[in-house]
Amino acid sequence: QVQVVESGGGLVQAGDSLRLSCAASGRTFSTYAMGWFRQASGKEREFVAGISRSGEHTWYADSVKGRFTISRDITNNTSYLQMNSLKPEDTAVYYCAANLLASSAVHQYEYWGKGTQVTVSS
Repeated sequence: QVQVVESGGGLVQAGDSLRLSCAASGRTFSTYAMGWFRQASGKEREFVAGISRSGEHTWYADSVKGRFTISRDITNNTSYLQMNSLKPEDTAVYYCAANLLASSAVHQYEYWGKGTQVTVSS
C-alpha cells in the first residue's frame, strides 16, 4: 500500500496562485495513478485533477481546466497541484489520493491523505 500526505494549503486572495504537494511513501510511487479532490463545507467531495502512473496523461474537472495543473515527480515520490487564478469558489479542503487505475471517481481511489485547507478570499 501507499501513504500520502498533502501540504501547501493556506489563505490567499482571489487571483493568487498556490501549489499543493502530495508526498507518497510505501509501495513504489510509479505504481499508482494520482488524483486531487476537494470538498467544500457542506458539499460532497469532488474530483479536481488526475495523472496517470507515467505522468503522460492528465485530466481535469471543467471547473479548473486551464487554471490548475497536476504533475508528478517520480524521483521525489511527489505529486503537485499548481493552482492559478484562484477564485473564492475554489475554497475547500484538498485531498490527494492514489489508485492503481486512472480514474476521476472518488469511490475508486483506495488511498487518501488527510487533506489541506485552501481558502480564497474575495
